[in-house]
Amino acid sequence: MEKPWLAHYEEGVPAEIEIPEYPVMHNLVRTAERFPEHTAMIFGNVVEPLGDMLMDAKMDYRTFLDLTKHFAAALKALGVKKGDRVALHLPNCPQFPIVYYATLWIGGIIVPCNPVYVARELKYQINDAGAETLVTLSLTYPMVEKIQADTSLKRVIVTNIKEYFPPLLKFLFTVATEKKEGHYQDISANPKAMWFQALLDGASDEAALADVDMEDTAVLMYTGGTTGISKGAQLTHRNIQANALQTKAWFPQLVEGGEIVLTSLPLYHSYAMTTCMNLGILLGGTLLLIPNPRILIHILKSINKHHPTLYPGVPALYVSLINHPDISNYDVSSIKACISGAAPLPVEVQQQFQKLTKGRLVEGYGLSEATPVTHANPIYGENRVGTIGLPFPSTLARIVDAESGERDLPPGEVGELAVKGPQVMKGYWQMPTETANVLRDGWLYTGDIAQMDEDGYFQIVDRKKDMILGAGGYNVYPREVEEVLYQHPKIEAGAAVGVPVPGKGERIKAFVVLKEGETATEEEIIDFCKENLAPYKVPRLVEFRDDLPMTMVGKVLRRVLLEEEMNKRSE
Repeated sequence: MEKPWLAHYEEGVPAEIEIPEYPVMHNLVRTAERFPEHTAMIFGNVVEPLGDMLMDAKMDYRTFLDLTKHFAAALKALGVKKGDRVALHLPNCPQFPIVYYATLWIGGIIVPCNPVYVARELKYQINDAGAETLVTLSLTYPMVEKIQADTSLKRVIVTNIKEYFPPLLKFLFTVATEKKEGHYQDISANPKAMWFQALLDGASDEAALADVDMEDTAVLMYTGGTTGISKGAQLTHRNIQANALQTKAWFPQLVEGGEIVLTSLPLYHSYAMTTCMNLGILLGGTLLLIPNPRILIHILKSINKHHPTLYPGVPALYVSLINHPDISNYDVSSIKACISGAAPLPVEVQQQFQKLTKGRLVEGYGLSEATPVTHANPIYGENRVGTIGLPFPSTLARIVDAESGERDLPPGEVGELAVKGPQVMKGYWQMPTETANVLRDGWLYTGDIAQMDEDGYFQIVDRKKDMILGAGGYNVYPREVEEVLYQHPKIEAGAAVGVPVPGKGERIKAFVVLKEGETATEEEIIDFCKENLAPYKVPRLVEFRDDLPMTMVGKVLRRVLLEEEMNKRSE
């Protein structure tokens, strides 16, 4: 097929990449051999009682590899074998990359879990994946313990956020914060629970690298896909290696052993997994780990102190940084390149960020089923505002008619975006019908409505049907919210839509019809949702109605609700 986009690649970006026949955990070995004393990770936090003082510690690649090998041996001694699923229920901290690479080291399959999930959501994901091992924080252990008996879990490994803090911060945390905030836990009564550090201390370093095929599943990345039903995208070792290499190729100016990646996006999300962790380790770069991106002062102080060069993010993060009242007190000029994903990048945000940092900020595109990146604007080439840019090296993209998906459409016409490349998943976990719906002859049908211009720049016209872009850039499907609404004993019918908020994505609004004779408050409905949904899925607004607009067959017309909402706001 024709590839008009190749003519607009910037100098140094190849049309195709070569994917080595070794999986991604070998990258850690190779990097540790080349840069053993180079800093692999920086981790710590700000200390409020000391005037928001930033304290952090560094870990070099030799230590990182050693810990990975020891934890791989510990997992193997526990009986974890090739193909077993290990749930990773952690924020951004050194334990995440250690467990991730250790699991892959012995041929296991990583199941990244959002640590802010409520019990119902976490239980579903564990059971669907059939995970028998889970690694969690002491802070979130009580919830895991509560659901453990109703899951496939045979063992729970618990770690404390303080393990890799610098000594003074670790001491202050222990005496002033650990018990007060719920980090101190006694797990001795649970025969299936064990401490992460104890396993490391007692492990040998003799776990051999597993003999895995590049087409073996490495990660089950759970996503709403294109229909809203939570599914595990099977990302293979080839997928993961390919997308890291594609991202590296898109930045021909990167210096191996010389980049620092600001890692505030959550590593349990496919975007950060690739563009922060796997890319950083492939390059021999440094991961500047931020466990909570909502603590903006931590990000600002980390930039000012450690001078990161790469900052993958979402528009909301860049907006928060630009608008921080004390931004002029921090040196953010080290940032040289960023790809923004998950939401449209407003031109005002792009211009202000580039003026502030003197670096380049461009919009890209991806989805978990593609590991996730498929498109991006050139970093230093022609950036076309409002587009997602050009297909990555070794990636094909086309626009097909939305009805059948069988007819290619010419430039300028609107249809469904389909992509093909080495980063495309091999299918959904144990869901052959859903897999067949989105994978056809190697093409991934994204469900996004788009168009391509004559030069091969793509533009998203509409997102996946009914999807809401929740707080922090996370995808929220109305069905997830509505299922919880319908569980409320006073609600007869409910619907959820995303209401656009300039510069902040969308806010979820619930439309509720109460059962006859019932009364309720907005606060009551929101509190119920908080008990059953992750924070970013909870509606911020509730409107009580006598009825909901529906089709003849009884399907709620969310589009009409959104139109009515937007009309009210424009009056």
